[in-house]
Amino acid sequence: MAITVDALPTPSLLLDQGRLDRNIATMRTHLAALGVGFRPHLKTAKSLDVALRAMHGASGPAIVSTLREAAFFAARGVRDLLYGVGITPQKLDEVGAIRSRYGADLAIIVDNLAQAEAVAHWSTTQAHPLPVLIEIDSDGHRSGVRPDDAATLVAIGRALHAGGAILRGVLTHAGGSYALDRPDALAAAADAERDAVVGAAAILRAAGLPCPVVSMGSTPTARFARDLTGVTEVRCGVFMFGDLVQAGIGSCGIADIAISVLTTVIGHQRAKGWIITDAGWMALSRDRGTSKQRVDQFYGVVCDPGGLPIPDLVVVDANQEHGIVAVRPGSAGILPDLPVGTRLRILPNHACATGAPYDAYHVIGEAGTVVARWPRFNGW
Repeated sequence: MAITVDALPTPSLLLDQGRLDRNIATMRTHLAALGVGFRPHLKTAKSLDVALRAMHGASGPAIVSTLREAAFFAARGVRDLLYGVGITPQKLDEVGAIRSRYGADLAIIVDNLAQAEAVAHWSTTQAHPLPVLIEIDSDGHRSGVRPDDAATLVAIGRALHAGGAILRGVLTHAGGSYALDRPDALAAAADAERDAVVGAAAILRAAGLPCPVVSMGSTPTARFARDLTGVTEVRCGVFMFGDLVQAGIGSCGIADIAISVLTTVIGHQRAKGWIITDAGWMALSRDRGTSKQRVDQFYGVVCDPGGLPIPDLVVVDANQEHGIVAVRPGSAGILPDLPVGTRLRILPNHACATGAPYDAYHVIGEAGTVVARWPRFNGW
């Protein structure tokens, strides 16, 4: 039976089912029009219920960021999986075990010769060829082989292909897109990401190496991509939930954010203009990603129990278990009268970090009632 949010303990993690489904449908339609496959990232969701809504089918495809995620989803029937963090030799036995135990096609990534040689050695000694993608650095943001470093790219490819592993392709992640907020700049970032990974694939193929998969992805570039010629799949994940960082980038609107934290007013510091809640940084996270954006949302935007933002009201500071709600500094807003016991919803800066402390989503239906409890997990 459906219940209201008033019946939930606080803090609780809420997920608006209608917004989630619309976000997924919008991305699916956009990528289908561009003629590319879609591999949803499940690192934010960490939930089978969400995964089944995002994937093309119960068997995938999907990408994960931990081997715990890989094992969890493989045990529940997801077969086409990619572990999207550079592999270490110590993790290869676990990768092999997940593949063997669940019959999952779990692929891994490398971006240097030491990794490639370790994977090739393991594949040969275990008589278990591992599928591998080479990570490409498309924007200098983090890891990967530079797309113009043909010598390194080919050396890694040959070490894998000739050494007993399966060279499945190349992938990249345009993490630098998170620093952008103009549609033209984001579209250009998507073009650059595409060009880098398609160019890297061409280098491998010219060297006589296989490269069936050409994979790119971040929520901002996926949203603003206009031409993905040469790309076979796009990966993204946080788009399903949205958050204030994505809203600041322009990848979603405030009204698209599906995730929020339910909290209760527990007191006031009226002389300071503060309202105190029971959701501090343990409930909201310490992520302050909007502090570098044009609009600083501090620790989160404050909404009424129905999810409608209260004008110019934000969580200006947070202690471990206490949130400090106040009028946005510099605004003309007026502090509302919110008595002790008032329920509020906080839109988060970073959905991934905010979800981390919680073991479930309380799912909000179209009528604003809680219609389900979807389990989620964390850890490595």
